[in-house]
Amino acid sequence: MDADLRLAESVISADEKVDDLQRDLENRAIAVLARQQPVATDLRVVVTSLRMSADLERCGVLAQHVATLARRRYPQRAVPRDLRRTILEMGQLAQRLMAQAAEVVITQDVDAALQLEKDDDRMDELHRMLFQHLMDDRWQHGVETAVDVTLVGRYYERFADHAISVAQRVVYGFG
Repeated sequence: MDADLRLAESVISADEKVDDLQRDLENRAIAVLARQQPVATDLRVVVTSLRMSADLERCGVLAQHVATLARRRYPQRAVPRDLRRTILEMGQLAQRLMAQAAEVVITQDVDAALQLEKDDDRMDELHRMLFQHLMDDRWQHGVETAVDVTLVGRYYERFADHAISVAQRVVYGFG
């Protein structure tokens, strides 16, 4: 949003750390499967953890994509002024949904996990609003900016979907 090159570079480089964490979790899960041969509930927990890890890794990639887009447009901003409020809300909502998903994982609160899916409706609404704005005959920012905005909107929408997926996995794995 602010054409902050240093922040964009930080997000891009942090993706490697996320990848390392996912690999570590996979290695631990494989070790548990090989050494302990878990069944029933324990097996469900291991499988659920692996799936959550994949969702979280994907979120890291999506954050990296947003940062890469910001870096590519630097020193300009990828999002025009008239869409900043919508994109900002999408980004904040995506972060909030992930924070709530993390809380669901920590507390294993199945009811909160189910509520989170309802909270995603606002993201879907914002995503639709974004496309309506892009398709409006009054759009004056050009094709390149339209592509940038479409991508950023899609990255945030998918990020939120992965947060919901993490919370839903609590229902399956721990519920």
